[in-house]
Amino acid sequence: MHYYQHHIGDFLKVTSRLSDSQTMAYLRLIWIYYDSEKPLINNIKVLAFQVGASENDVELILHSFFKLNQDSWHQTRCDLEIEQYRELLSKKSKGGKISAEQRKAKKSTGVEQVLNRCSTDVQLTNNHEPLTNNHKPIINTIQSGAKLLTCPHQEILKLYQKHLPHLTQPRVWEGARQTNLKNRWTQASQKSDFSDGYTTLEEGLVWWDEFFQYIAKDTKLSSGFESNNRTWRPDLVWMVNASNFQKIIDGKYDK
Repeated sequence: MHYYQHHIGDFLKVTSRLSDSQTMAYLRLIWIYYDSEKPLINNIKVLAFQVGASENDVELILHSFFKLNQDSWHQTRCDLEIEQYRELLSKKSKGGKISAEQRKAKKSTGVEQVLNRCSTDVQLTNNHEPLTNNHKPIINTIQSGAKLLTCPHQEILKLYQKHLPHLTQPRVWEGARQTNLKNRWTQASQKSDFSDGYTTLEEGLVWWDEFFQYIAKDTKLSSGFESNNRTWRPDLVWMVNASNFQKIIDGKYDK
């Protein structure tokens, strides 16, 4: 799963008696659960290593908030969210097939012209969106009248941490930082000659997941730059600045 619904009120109630380290361990266990889309393994030592917590804390959290079933630790809320997520993907897949057939029919009658300029060296991602060889997402200017999606700030921050954990992680995300990310979220959602953009939250998070993956693997930004015997590395605040964002998209920092 690329995202999940984080219900803040429920989370605060559940973790109100936990220490800060125990809360972080609980949250990371949930992330592993959603990321793998399956229950946690019944190995406290391995889980403690994965979440960076003590075995005692992990054991306490598992027995308090999870249930051991068939040698795996289950969590009711996680299982429900994963089931709903898979049902949504199934519906989208069926809807996509129907939409494709409709476009094909319109094209054959001359009602709609479908552009599909994909070269032979273009690969498809899991959600069938084309990417260039260097996996660089290309965006276009904002279209007037387009329906705007609410920017999922926390989910994007998690994707940034997932691919670029060695870079500075923001402790506060508000004010101008939120505004800049919201603008980049809207900007990236628009269609262009090289990207279908996105019209749903799921598609948007896929785009940003691939964007951070591109920065991590195909640009010099991940390792930083040497200057005066010091290494400078960017952070998310720098990346979502309008001019810096465009430079990344233009490939200025490609390896």
